[in-house]
Amino acid sequence: MPAEQLLERLMNDYGDALLRMCCLYLKDYQLAEDAVQETFIKAMKSYGTFKHQSSEKTWLIRIAVNCCKNVMRSRWFGITRNNLKDSAEAAGEDPVNALLERDSVSAAVMRLKEGDRKVLVLYYYQELSVREISAVIGKTENAVMQRLNRARGNMKKMLEEIGYERG
Repeated sequence: MPAEQLLERLMNDYGDALLRMCCLYLKDYQLAEDAVQETFIKAMKSYGTFKHQSSEKTWLIRIAVNCCKNVMRSRWFGITRNNLKDSAEAAGEDPVNALLERDSVSAAVMRLKEGDRKVLVLYYYQELSVREISAVIGKTENAVMQRLNRARGNMKKMLEEIGYERG
């Protein structure tokens, strides 16, 4: 298959899911778009070495998670997030949180610790199995289950605190 067709197929099959995951991970739409673009660039460069020991989705999510981590490690991200926080405190509200407050479940997800949030997002939003999540984050299946259970418990507490009723 020609590279252009492969890229188009990967983007059509996984682009939206990767963008949603990166948005939840980075809490910024433009940074998420950049991370997804970088994901596809890296995937195309290394597709020839992809051994198909996991699904394409799992492989792409692993690349996307690493791209998000790179963005978060960059000095620019730290400066931008701190400036956003400082200007939001001066204005009296955090624009990222204001946006997320519209949906109490999303807001609760965003308040989880990073590791717990990542596992929850991969399990529920990306519909990956515990085994696939284990491969993506590089932890044992047992560790993934522990994080998933902890995240569920914390989500339940947070949602009960704000009066969220189970349907």
